[in-house]
Amino acid sequence: MSVETITEKKTQPKVSSSRYGNVKRWRHEYKYMIDAKQESILLIKAQCVLKRDPHVRQDGTYLIRSLYFDDMNDTCLAENLSGSDPRSKFRIRYYNFDTNRIVLEKKSKSHGMCLKDSCNITEDECKILMRGYFPIITEEMPDIKKKLLSELEIRGLFPKTIVTYERVPFVYSGGNVRVTFDRKITSSEDIEQFLTGTYKQRPVLPCGHCILEVKWDEVMPLHIKNTLRIDRLEWIAFSKYFMCRKFHQ
Repeated sequence: MSVETITEKKTQPKVSSSRYGNVKRWRHEYKYMIDAKQESILLIKAQCVLKRDPHVRQDGTYLIRSLYFDDMNDTCLAENLSGSDPRSKFRIRYYNFDTNRIVLEKKSKSHGMCLKDSCNITEDECKILMRGYFPIITEEMPDIKKKLLSELEIRGLFPKTIVTYERVPFVYSGGNVRVTFDRKITSSEDIEQFLTGTYKQRPVLPCGHCILEVKWDEVMPLHIKNTLRIDRLEWIAFSKYFMCRKFHQ
């Protein structure tokens, strides 16, 4: 696979990603698979120019557990495999084993950039979706929640796999930069246990490797780019959903 540098300018889609004030923006997102030696070096460099995400646990990490959706024809899986552009996928996510805040997300990708729409859902709504059904849409729901739930139902999406991993996150406010190290990525198809975590999990990465993700809005600050030297790494088109589904085909 050809090497791409993080300074490459992509054509930005007209629609907007994550919230930045009241404006939604598409974001650059690059991923790299790195070994333990590269991870150790980059972690030290990241600590020199970035701050720890304020939501981390005492060990500097947080745990992410996601439930991904697809249709009967595995359209999302096929789109990942073929590199379709644009494409999107739905997931439910919660952090650090805390089910008091559960988020429904739609992640879209176009021209190498990403957009994320999200809303909070209740545990009861999550359980309905886990069973392959859809919560009743009510007038008092926020518009974004109505939109996401409606699209889930129209596309006939239902849960396919659980993805769990540990993340070491760093942030920088200028350019809305996030640099994360995702370790111990595992898959499971025991959907009924998504909210409990009491299920067997299968590792999907080569031993001693993790996924480095680098995200920013319009501009990557030069001092971060020069310190991390990510342009020396090989960019990969990595999808956690695809990797986890691959082991259950």
